[in-house]
Amino acid sequence: MTLPELKTMIADYMENGFLENIIDMFKHDRTLYPLIGELMTDERVRVRLGMSALMETLKEEDPENIYSALPNILPLLKHNEPVIRGDAAYLLGIIGHEESIPLLEKTANNDTNKEVRLIAKEAVEDIKNR
Repeated sequence: MTLPELKTMIADYMENGFLENIIDMFKHDRTLYPLIGELMTDERVRVRLGMSALMETLKEEDPENIYSALPNILPLLKHNEPVIRGDAAYLLGIIGHEESIPLLEKTANNDTNKEVRLIAKEAVEDIKNR
């Protein structure tokens, strides 16, 4: 299966509520983590919400590999859509890697959207309080 086909399959599974299956896939194939950034831009709300639930679970169940999602999530802080920027900030807070603090602080201070600024600020606080 090609990477685009795999991304489509994961998104479709997520939309249909098969979170447990996706969690197992990520735990058994660490190469899937870079897809999280792409999946966060899916037009389907259920897919984006599912990505948050996925990351919350993987933070607990697969913490040693969760950081590999960072390079594909960090650029989303500059996405055109405020919803995507806010979701990215939220995921970075879940992941909790200190490397993301400078970009989150920049977002918290400069984003044009009030909600995105708030989510980024909360993500920074979460990371610093760990």
